[in-house]
Amino acid sequence: QVQLVESGGGLVQAGGSLRLSCAASGRTLSSYAMAWFRQAPGEERNFVAADTWSGGRTGYGDSMKDRFTVSRDNAKNTLYLQMNSLKPEDTAVYYCAAVYGRGTYYYSRSVADYDYWGQGTQVTVSS
Repeated sequence: QVQLVESGGGLVQAGGSLRLSCAASGRTLSSYAMAWFRQAPGEERNFVAADTWSGGRTGYGDSMKDRFTVSRDNAKNTLYLQMNSLKPEDTAVYYCAAVYGRGTYYYSRSVADYDYWGQGTQVTVSS
C-alpha cells in the first residue's frame, strides 16, 4: 500500500503560479507511475499530467503542456506539479495518483488505471 498526501494548493490570481506536492509513504515511488488529475465542481475528474516510474517520459492534458510541468524526486518520495500562467478555468481540486509497475514508459490518462489516490488539494484562480 502507498499513501499519498497532496499539498500546495491555495488561492492565486490569474497569471500566477503554484507548485503542488504529493508526498508518498508506505512504498518508494520509484516503482510507480504517477499522475495528477483535477476535478471541478459538477465535472468529471480529468487528466492533468503524468510521469513514468523511470522518469523517461511525461504526458500532459490539453492546454497544460506549455504551462504545467510534472516532476518527481524519488529521494524525497515526492511528486510535483509546477503550474504557471494559471487561469480561472484551472480552478479545481487536484489529485495525485499512483499505479505500481507496468512498463518502463507507462502512464495512463484514465482515472480507472490508477490504484492509489490522495485526498486532493484545492486550487482556486481568481480573475
